[in-house]
Amino acid sequence: MFALIEKARTAGASDIHLTVDCRPLMRCCGELITLDEHLVTDEEMAEFTASTLTHDQEEYLNTMGEIDFSCNMPDKSRCRINFFRQCGHLAAAIRLIADQIPDCTEIGLPDSVCRLVYCTHGMVLITGATGSGKSTTLSALINKLNNEKSLHILTLEDPVEYRHQHAKSIINQREIGTDTKSFAAGLRSALREDPDVIMVGELRDRETVATALKAAETGHLVLSTLHTSNAVSTISRIIDFFPENQQQVRSQLAECLQGIVCQELLMNAAGNGRVAAFEVMTLTPALRNLIREGKMHQIESFIQTGMQHGMITKADYIKKLVREGKIKLQ
Repeated sequence: MFALIEKARTAGASDIHLTVDCRPLMRCCGELITLDEHLVTDEEMAEFTASTLTHDQEEYLNTMGEIDFSCNMPDKSRCRINFFRQCGHLAAAIRLIADQIPDCTEIGLPDSVCRLVYCTHGMVLITGATGSGKSTTLSALINKLNNEKSLHILTLEDPVEYRHQHAKSIINQREIGTDTKSFAAGLRSALREDPDVIMVGELRDRETVATALKAAETGHLVLSTLHTSNAVSTISRIIDFFPENQQQVRSQLAECLQGIVCQELLMNAAGNGRVAAFEVMTLTPALRNLIREGKMHQIESFIQTGMQHGMITKADYIKKLVREGKIKLQ
């Protein structure tokens, strides 16, 4: 299996899928293609799990039927692996993690996004579908802070993907299930650990959202992700976590939200890679008032006219990529 992982990495794949009695597949530029012609066997999957799981992880897999973790391969490259059972057999989905943490300019982050991490407090949200590069964007922003400022950066991840090295900042990376019980528990603890920046891998539940808002209100910069497609749906999703006190949450968001970045990956013009397209909303006094008053339907027009504040709609960003020859319209 390790040879297949190396082959997929060389081909520029982002993911590998292994299912018994099927050919191994890899995802390249968003498309699933055959990685090898041979059919995966039960014996190969058993050998692969035995070589990558600890005893405790193997017990967890046997008990729960699935496990998600990250690890170093024999060649020192990193992968995020999800083993799961299907029809009585083991299967695996493997996310290949880049050897180097990407630079913000390397992945094409707009300047207005990069400037968001200079906020001394508040909340910055990176959103998009699964596989749209949210974790990569977060890691690039953390890496930027690490190299430019002297801070205590605390991350809560499930699992830890990119490993950061201490530079100007000190970075403590905590893995859910190993270093702390849950995002909510780790976030509550983080408030007593003197962080300047807290990165939460995902806002999954009401308790995590509530604690993240509290952290953002009390002088910390909180970076996190949501599976939403645009700024308006992101704000609505957070408010919907609290059906009984939405006015209070709107007021909290209006005070602490600093920006929302929505992204998706598009095929590049050459057809051999992908390019990120972004929608960027940075908070102005007018937008804070709209959130506070619940006037979500007006936010889109403010983004369209907010270029001087670094805002841009995804449609306009895609037009920009076409003009620059980075993508072609289908």
